[in-house]
Formats: sequence, structure tokens, C-alpha cells
Amino acid sequence: MSLPSLRRIGLTGSIGAGKSTVAALLRARGLTVLDADEQARLVTQDPEVLALLETRFPGVVADGTLDRAALAARVFGDPAALADLNAITHPRVRTRMAALETQAAAHGARAVVQDIPLLFEGSLDAQMDAVIVVDAPLPLRVQRVMARSGLTEIEILARDARQLPAEQKRQRATVIIDNSGDHAHLEAQVDRALRQLGLDN
Repeated sequence: MSLPSLRRIGLTGSIGAGKSTVAALLRARGLTVLDADEQARLVTQDPEVLALLETRFPGVVADGTLDRAALAARVFGDPAALADLNAITHPRVRTRMAALETQAAAHGARAVVQDIPLLFEGSLDAQMDAVIVVDAPLPLRVQRVMARSGLTEIEILARDARQLPAEQKRQRATVIIDNSGDHAHLEAQVDRALRQLGLDN
């Protein structure tokens, strides 16, 4: 349930679409943006969680630190392993996000943006009052991710294929932000989205 008078806006997009850049622009415009990935990183620093992960995925924790690449390799392409990982981490991430929402409401926020990569895949869009989808053509998205990550085109396409197709995300969006142009174009798209959602003042 949404908190009284607090609008919950979901922010999502396919790999390489530029969701993090949009999140930064929203923050710069005074909105509270909660980053699910950041909360997941904090959750996986918890000794209790690390113990659970090491029990289920032996070898992914070394010297009290999670080896994220090793864990990703273990769950990638293994639905059962991914489900086990999500069962350990997702409830804790949701608890942290809810606490941050409560804090934002107490400080007078009218809306909170939840930045969640797998928003639709986790059926979390049902909990949102509106959903912003950031999108760009697949070749451009692949180019961006290759430039920043060192992943190959095949690896990027494999990750993209495990997400809900971009076209389906667009169909389910309240507002679409097109990130196929330069930064000025993106800023204009963000401002247009905020006007559409009534969050521009």
C-alpha cells in the first residue's frame, strides 16, 4: 500500500537504456529516488545474509565480503538458484525501501521514485502509482554497455533476453523517456515526464 499522500513512482528500463542517468536527473530536480540495487548491496553486507548466501552458494563469500561476480555466475541461467537468491535478498530489500519511504514521507516528500531494474519482472509495478520506462534502441544500448562494462555483445544480448522485452515495458509504462539522443534531449524528456505526472513543481 502507498503511504498516505505519498505517490510511488516506479523507474525502470532495459540494460543500457540510461535509467541511472535519469535517476540522477530526477534527484537533481528535487525528487527522492530510492535505488533498489544500492539497497541490495547494503543487504549483502549484512553478516547474517552473507552466511545464508555462503550456505546456499559455497565459495561466494571470502573474508566477509561477497564476490558478486562469482554469485552472478552461479545464478545466471539457473532459475532455481536465482529464486533462492531472491528469497534471501528481496524481502530485506523491500523492508529497507519501505523504511526509506516512511522517512521521506515524514520529511514532507510528495512522491518517491523507486529505481528498480526488474520492476515488471518482479510484478512490483502493481505497487506503483505510475511507472516511468527509460528506453533506447537495442544497438545503442549494447554499445553503451560494452563501453562501460567490458561485457561482450553476446553477453549483453543474453542479459537483455532474460528481461521483459523493451517493447512490452513500453506498453506497460505510464510515461516513456526516450534516451536515444544527447544529454539535452534526455533532460527535455525528463522534464516532459514530470509534467505528465504532475511532479514539475
